[in-house]
Amino acid sequence: MEEQDSRCLARPVHAGPYDVGVFGGANSITLFRVAGIRIAVDWSWFIFLFIVIVWLSGFYGDILDEPGSTQSYGLALASAIGFFGSILLHELGHAFEAKRSGIGIRTIRLWLFGGVAEMDQESESPGTEFRVAIAGPVVTLLIAVILCVIGIQAAGFDNFRDALEMRITAETNGPITMVAWLAAVNILVLGFNLLPAFPMDGGRIVRSIAWKITGKRSAATRFAAGLGRIFGFIFIGLGLLWIFNGNLFSGLWLAMIGFLVNSSARAASRSTVGDKLEGITVSQVMDTEPVSIPAEIDCARALEEYFLRFGWSWFPVVDRHGSFLGMAVRDRLEAVPEVERDATPVISLVEINPGFSVRSDAGLDRLLGNPQLRRFGALMVTDDQGKLAGVVTVEQLGRALQA
Repeated sequence: MEEQDSRCLARPVHAGPYDVGVFGGANSITLFRVAGIRIAVDWSWFIFLFIVIVWLSGFYGDILDEPGSTQSYGLALASAIGFFGSILLHELGHAFEAKRSGIGIRTIRLWLFGGVAEMDQESESPGTEFRVAIAGPVVTLLIAVILCVIGIQAAGFDNFRDALEMRITAETNGPITMVAWLAAVNILVLGFNLLPAFPMDGGRIVRSIAWKITGKRSAATRFAAGLGRIFGFIFIGLGLLWIFNGNLFSGLWLAMIGFLVNSSARAASRSTVGDKLEGITVSQVMDTEPVSIPAEIDCARALEEYFLRFGWSWFPVVDRHGSFLGMAVRDRLEAVPEVERDATPVISLVEINPGFSVRSDAGLDRLLGNPQLRRFGALMVTDDQGKLAGVVTVEQLGRALQA
């Protein structure tokens, strides 16, 4: 087993984001973290936040018959925060389902056209793709249902329906009008994202179904991307029509979304590195004789018999049955005071991460973009029972690409 420098990796090929809208920019400001996931906003988010608040303050001013009042601006601000909160929950739905499926999540970014969850790698199966893609819309549906129940209970069905349709004649107070607006927005977000326009959620759902039917990810991606391009042109056409009819803001907005959807779908439809690797499994290129550290030995013995002997900076750790447990990293072991190393078992310092390993029957394309592969220069390979079966390195991946 050779230790590989992670710098040998070319620019990673990331799995496309799951999004409300389409791709965001790279420059962003970190707000906070949720379960280790960075929540950030793009500079364009502040522009949209300002536009939403200005527009809604006028809307609430008309509803309350108090133009420019403090209450109308307060409701507008609360509505804007609620809207982006809904988008964030939508993206967290994708993110938590992805993490449950062993896919790493780096960042959730809010930007001008909504939100995007950036994932480290593509789904390994059509089922995983479907579950991750549908998770966001399910969260949005739940939000819309909860808001509608609250509004109907508070204002009655007819009054809340009028507020939901944004009628100025609706007999509701400010807070219920805000609830109705948020419910309406979530319904619109749900419907928009379920359109079969790749790379939006609906397009990814279509791709998962096509992948299941054909058994080929690349063919399914091209099919879904073709639908995405069609819808992109439709959005552009409708946007231009709205502009000509005097609805400048909405028309420009839809046309820009259409342009971005079309561009993203066109890029996805082209042949990629992943296409070249399709059909090649990890078992075909892996080293079947990895060196591993038994979990029961202590740090002193591990350093002497493995790290000092081989000179590597990490080793996989296995239990007595050969099951892969995690990675032992030299720096962590050397951080233990020398007098305590004999009494410190290696297993107590093992790093555990689903991204450290890959199944032997997984496609080689699943390695692309894996951050642990970039970190260690290799991934551990396990069989269907979780036992360590081999190791696949960056060098081996490079040879497969050359072939």
